[in-house]
Amino acid sequence: MTRIQHPYDTIIEAFTPSKIPSDLAVCIIWLIVAICSIYIPVINETFLRILFGLPLILFIPGYALIAALFPGAKDIDGIERVALSFGLSIAIVPLIGLALNYTPWGIRLDPIVTCLAIFTLCMCLIAQYRRTRLPKEERFFVPFHSIRQSIFKEFHPPDSTRLDRILSAVLLIAIIAAIVTTVYVIVVPKEGEKFTEFFILGEKKMAADYPTRLIVGENASIFIGIGNHEYRTINYTVETYMMNVTFNDTTNTSSLDRMTRLDRFIVPIQHNRTVITPYSFVPGSTGYNRVEFLLFNETVPLDTVKGMDRINNSYRDLHLWVTVR
Repeated sequence: MTRIQHPYDTIIEAFTPSKIPSDLAVCIIWLIVAICSIYIPVINETFLRILFGLPLILFIPGYALIAALFPGAKDIDGIERVALSFGLSIAIVPLIGLALNYTPWGIRLDPIVTCLAIFTLCMCLIAQYRRTRLPKEERFFVPFHSIRQSIFKEFHPPDSTRLDRILSAVLLIAIIAAIVTTVYVIVVPKEGEKFTEFFILGEKKMAADYPTRLIVGENASIFIGIGNHEYRTINYTVETYMMNVTFNDTTNTSSLDRMTRLDRFIVPIQHNRTVITPYSFVPGSTGYNRVEFLLFNETVPLDTVKGMDRINNSYRDLHLWVTVR
């Protein structure tokens, strides 16, 4: 009597570790390594983050989708498969970002990485299952072993002389050096202009609705933003002051009459990161017409440096004109 195979037998067979196609295994391993290079400290500050992250955006998702759509070897040829992998990846990632834009998570690093990982893994599992359903001779596979042997024979043919082997070795080293140099130039670009962003936002995180009418003893809330583009981690120091400034219309100059420190705090920020911190302050008395925000990088002057000298010694400075009642 012929045994009727239960459908779950096919599913179990499809997902046994020994049945994982080599190309899908490479995709999964690359995905894991890319996630590690993004989140593991120290490593995520090196060029490895870009080296493994770019294929995760530009190639891997599209390749997994193509593998799921076309499990057969004769469905499409290799050049079409590679070209569609790049094209679909460039389409998939923006669509995932667009969908995340309408969710509570928004377009941020963690949701994007999570969605890309889930999408890629799902497509790899579907591709593996669909290939298992096909006869073995009809399944698509990447002949890594044959490619490796072909490359070895190309550079080391059996009838080659010693000089030919030396020249082949030199050529191989030159090709590898060119590839490494190209990758290095791409992932480690030349340092651009070094600068720091320093800005304040209203209570709705917009460049509007600033608290300009203050009441003694009541909180006033804003947001202080710092963007580090200095190509190194910096421990910034922020100082806030209540000031009274008098403007002389005759000489067209202003003079500082009174300056009282409200607060001082440190904000450590890595390169290419922007931190927006909520900040509240309480005016202690009337007689002030300006709130001053000073930003210092590694060098903070002594407290004996006061007034306009302290403002001039700051790395960046901002202010709000206010009325205190």
